[in-house]
Amino acid sequence: MNDVPELSTNLGALVRFLIGAGAVSALIGVALGAFGAHGLKKRLTPDMLAVFEIGVRYQLYHALALVALGAALPHLAPAPMRWAGILLVAGTVVFSGSLYVLALSGRRWLGAVTPFGGLALLAGWACVIRAAAGA
Repeated sequence: MNDVPELSTNLGALVRFLIGAGAVSALIGVALGAFGAHGLKKRLTPDMLAVFEIGVRYQLYHALALVALGAALPHLAPAPMRWAGILLVAGTVVFSGSLYVLALSGRRWLGAVTPFGGLALLAGWACVIRAAAGA
């Protein structure tokens, strides 16, 4: 029974992490989306603007997902949800971040980094599936 308060505290910290990380990511995603739409339209080629917009889109999708996962956490297995949060945050940083830098710098080799972010996102979603299955 002594583990119950500790588990409750850890769950609360994990909920705050997921919702907080999602909110920060959403804030940055909205700001970057506005920057792309208004500040980059005349500076980037249409192809590079599309790359930038894909980064924003995936960042915003996963920002909302993190908030939703934080809200759902009390109903799911916490251990895989912790990994889901870590992997979704890391995946967003690598996936969207590499697309932002690629679009702004034109360094095509960064396209080779992007799939690693995608793999982290996929692994994060696999953790959510595991958590939902009660593992």
